[in-house]
Amino acid sequence: MIRTIAAVCLLAIAAAPAAFADSRVELDAKVQEALTQFAKHTSAGAELAAKAHGVLVFPSVIKAGIGIGGEYGEGALQIGGKTLDYYSIAAASIGLQLGAQARTEIILLMTADALKSFRDSQGWKAGVDGSVALATLGAGGTIDTQTAQKPIIGFIFSNKGLMYNLTFEGSKITKIQK
Repeated sequence: MIRTIAAVCLLAIAAAPAAFADSRVELDAKVQEALTQFAKHTSAGAELAAKAHGVLVFPSVIKAGIGIGGEYGEGALQIGGKTLDYYSIAAASIGLQLGAQARTEIILLMTADALKSFRDSQGWKAGVDGSVALATLGAGGTIDTQTAQKPIIGFIFSNKGLMYNLTFEGSKITKIQK
């Protein structure tokens, strides 16, 4: 029984890329909406995004699992407010997990070197090719000063606000054609 459920989960995760087959126009609209929601959730994050050399936005990353899990989403890299390239983000996990969730992920590439390293990679892996400092908000919606000085800063949020105790580690980001 458990193997059957796990097999069904794996098939659903494997089929996820087809479910995300948005056109460029649809994905661009979702990216803009995600950035609007991001600014509502954290003005400090929006200020950092304005200073970033590149902003990678994944408007809807679906994570699901029953023992074995995975996640997938598609997004865009913006530089100077304009979309340059499209990317997918994917990860797999094994362990105690049950359920599904959708979330928005935004990665700020704060330095020219971080942006160049990301764009030059052939499949960038968080924690291997670059360490992503996951932003948490303090009192009054401020971001920790040490986090704000990192070359790569990540935000994970949903329609309920910023989500905590999450990670980008192990996520692979790959350039896709749209």
